Amino acid sequence: MGLVFVVWVENSKGWDIGFIVCAICVLLGMLIWIAGFPLYRNQLPSGSPITRILQVLIAAFKKRNVKLPENSSELKQINQDDASVVEMLHRTEGFRCLDKAAVDTGKTGAWSLCSVTQVEETKIILRMVPIFLSSVLGYIPVPLILNFTVQQGNTMDTRLGAIHISPATLFVIPTVFQMVILIVYDQFIVPFLRRITGYVGGVTHLQRIGIGFLSATVATGIAALVEIKRRKVAEDNGLMDATTGIPISVFWLTVQFFLLGIVDVTSFVGLLEFFYSEASMGMKSIGSSMFYCILGVSAWLGSLLIQLANRFTRHSDGTGGWLDGTNLNRGKLDRFYGLLSVLELVSLFIYMFFARRYVYRNDQKVVVDGDNKSPSEGAINVI
Repeated sequence: MGLVFVVWVENSKGWDIGFIVCAICVLLGMLIWIAGFPLYRNQLPSGSPITRILQVLIAAFKKRNVKLPENSSELKQINQDDASVVEMLHRTEGFRCLDKAAVDTGKTGAWSLCSVTQVEETKIILRMVPIFLSSVLGYIPVPLILNFTVQQGNTMDTRLGAIHISPATLFVIPTVFQMVILIVYDQFIVPFLRRITGYVGGVTHLQRIGIGFLSATVATGIAALVEIKRRKVAEDNGLMDATTGIPISVFWLTVQFFLLGIVDVTSFVGLLEFFYSEASMGMKSIGSSMFYCILGVSAWLGSLLIQLANRFTRHSDGTGGWLDGTNLNRGKLDRFYGLLSVLELVSLFIYMFFARRYVYRNDQKVVVDGDNKSPSEGAINVI
């Protein structure tokens, strides 16, 4: 509704009326949300996951010179009969320095002695950090392409027969693509791949994310080629200073929109499922937060990249930056898209490097017996 109805109201009735409509919708949503309070079952938090992680790090640092016992059973364990225990985790290899947080040296207190479960929760989060950082790099081009595509659409022919499409409504295209791709993916592709690979989702979470980043790489390359063609059409028709009316259809942008739809269906969903499924029961909120941090940090880094690109491409007189000014025809958006393509390709290789070395905490294999599917035992988890 926002991409079609509200945009139409703003274009035909004015931005003031459009904002009033938005305010009414927000107010209506808030009233519905408040009305649901009596029906909501609120589970009060038993503590901050970040605090538990900090307790492990500080306790391990305090006991950095303590020798680990040869028998891991000597480390502090949690009481399984404790009603507050959500999940009990067993000691794993790796990050041995953190195991010292569970060594009992006589000092008690949450900041001096932690349980093995608490240490393992911290290890799980730390193991996901490389995936988090490489995914931040991989997501940088996505919001940039979406934003600049609307600006490109403003200069192009927006007619669909006798109908003129507002460039802001172009966001409907990736949304529609996403819905169609999601249905096809879940109903046809996943069952087909499940029979071949034996994975619940057809592919592993990290493979699904990688497919999205590969699509983003292709999308940035396609975006650069489309921008080269758009500028050439403007130059051939003597419209380099025109801000609208370039005789090239806005639907040239649909290819990159389609690829961005694949990114949303694969990487977007895959990252959310990965962080949530891999996090322990006591760290589920951290897992979900890591996903949304990727979106926020990548958007911020994208803005920083624009500033850096302009700074290093300006002439000595302070003009001529790739993205300076409001006239895309005089800018070098195609070169910026090329830069994004290189960045996305590099981030894809970085992501693959860490993803291939990641060991899943939860087995994603299934044994298919008719319509019954159950987790397999001893399956090897790889990307």
